Amino acid sequence: MSNKNHWEKIYTEKNPNEVSWTQEVPDTSINFFNSFNLDKSSPIIDIGGGESRFVDYLIENGFNNISILDISENAINRVRERLGKNSKRINWIITDINDFNPKIKYSFWHDRALFHFLTEKKQIKRYTEIVNSYARNFLVGTFSKLGPSKCSGLDIRQYDKNSLEKLFCFGNLMMKECEYINHVTPFKTIQNFIFCSFSSKSTIEH
Repeated sequence: MSNKNHWEKIYTEKNPNEVSWTQEVPDTSINFFNSFNLDKSSPIIDIGGGESRFVDYLIENGFNNISILDISENAINRVRERLGKNSKRINWIITDINDFNPKIKYSFWHDRALFHFLTEKKQIKRYTEIVNSYARNFLVGTFSKLGPSKCSGLDIRQYDKNSLEKLFCFGNLMMKECEYINHVTPFKTIQNFIFCSFSSKSTIEH
């Protein structure tokens, strides 16, 4: 089964309370995001947004230049339905992250729980290069070394602060801070994540 078919099946058959990554309120992402003090018109992208409620927070707080990328059209359609008329304010991008070619630089690039699904070296290399080229500020939330070794039936990669810094801080980005978070799934199990924020060197210098 292809990656796309896998995720279309997930978002056809399962409700949010039946998948481990669901959060009622994405507090960690929100707290990191607020630390960047961005303008309301700043271009923001949520990578692998799925049914995340991070976009709800952005809309409620007046941010008006939001893009959401996901491989699953079913996931995107669910969020569109949830947001109602506000869905017209979002730039929806339905594509595999491995095929994504950004057209603009983003003031904030948000990735909670997509990066660890990239298991091939060439996929990881391409992703880190794109982030360095197109993200002024970047937040990644991924399974830590204490987290699961699989998710949704798929192999994943685990990370710590040093491995994330080595992967992403080769070009334009500098690491700002990292935090380990225990995510409580809808099934009341614990998944350990590491969240790390990065900013471009030019942003930090200014």
